[in-house]
Amino acid sequence: MITPALHQVLDAGWISVDRSNDIGFMIAFAAYEQRLVADGRNRGECGVLALGKTRGFEIVLDDSVPRTIAEEEGIRVTATLPLLCSAIREGQLTVPMVEALADDLISGEYFLPFGSGGFRRWAQEEGLIEYE
Repeated sequence: MITPALHQVLDAGWISVDRSNDIGFMIAFAAYEQRLVADGRNRGECGVLALGKTRGFEIVLDDSVPRTIAEEEGIRVTATLPLLCSAIREGQLTVPMVEALADDLISGEYFLPFGSGGFRRWAQEEGLIEYE
């Protein structure tokens, strides 16, 4: 179930969706697929890398192997948590919204460097958001 906080993130005007199907994208996707896909996993990362490569987008990846590939190929890359913290600092999201999102991700078995309810403390300790 998608919570209201998650809907606010997914529906944000600063997020756009690119459903690429041009030949350049498909060639890049296939190359990443040969390197990364195992047991049907990592296809999403292949698409993200291909968009970064063919469109010049800054991409969001959390897994270390795809992040390393992006960095080696000069693709601008960030991770989910720093991106969310940046959105908080810019006033696009609130700490409670991101706390709820982080807890939703954790409940869905998404790995984060803190447990349920731990986003605010982690982000403050990392210097990514201000103490309130």
